[in-house]
Amino acid sequence: MSESENREEQSTKKNKKSKKITEQAEMSFLDHLEELRWHIIRSALAIVVFAVAAFILKDFIFNTVILNPRTPDFWTNRMLARLGDLVGSEALKINQKPLEIISIQIAGQFMTHIWVSIIAGMILSSPVIFYEFWRFIKPALYANEKKYASGAVFFTTVLFLLGVLFGYFLIVPLSIHFLGSYNVSGDVANQINLKSYIGSVTSISLAAGVVFLIPIFSFFLSKVGILTPQFMKTYRRHAYVIMLLLSAIITPPDIFSQVMVCFPLVFLYEIGIIISRRVVKKREKELDEI
Repeated sequence: MSESENREEQSTKKNKKSKKITEQAEMSFLDHLEELRWHIIRSALAIVVFAVAAFILKDFIFNTVILNPRTPDFWTNRMLARLGDLVGSEALKINQKPLEIISIQIAGQFMTHIWVSIIAGMILSSPVIFYEFWRFIKPALYANEKKYASGAVFFTTVLFLLGVLFGYFLIVPLSIHFLGSYNVSGDVANQINLKSYIGSVTSISLAAGVVFLIPIFSFFLSKVGILTPQFMKTYRRHAYVIMLLLSAIITPPDIFSQVMVCFPLVFLYEIGIIISRRVVKKREKELDEI
């Protein structure tokens, strides 16, 4: 066999080998997509099941959960009113006059019912969603990473639900009191649209749930090298200022309410720094041992 023929044969073998590797990679990618699709389907089914349950329990979802924070009988409003009597502060007595809610669209209440049911389904099915997400990314982790992230689903679910409850029981009534009673002129009456009210309640609760995931974000972002404890320390003052401003905006004009809202956020931020520091130190130790 001539040298040119030998080179041509080797080139053909290389091309076949490269084609085979490419096909295997494509199949692997398609397999991952198929697996992701089933995780999404199972998560969506869980959302649908809980959303249907929420749709059926309309009276409880709306009268007991969604609309209750605007009334004096809501737990937070009653506790703050009692505290106001003890310390002699009228500013703590919030939402003593129920906020008037109106619907200005013919299908407004029905569409709101559907939308609220979907959001309730997402919140109630969050453990299933986190679990399915964990099952998808778990095969890509190393054994030691699986070990340290073994409780990720549990802690993520607990922190998210605690955040939702914190937003619902504390931030929501304070925000309703501030925004619902605020006016630019005595000639302008506040008649709050149902869609606007529900949007505020749900967005605040979900946002608080996401904020409570700061320790989880710190762990994973530090694990991949995106976040460092030095960065969080450097911008700690900026974060504190943002938290204080947010607390001052949504709370009555007293220091106690501001501290109630701000303290958990500061605590979570500091926990995030500690977690980030431990992750970075462990990664540096592993690199030194190599």
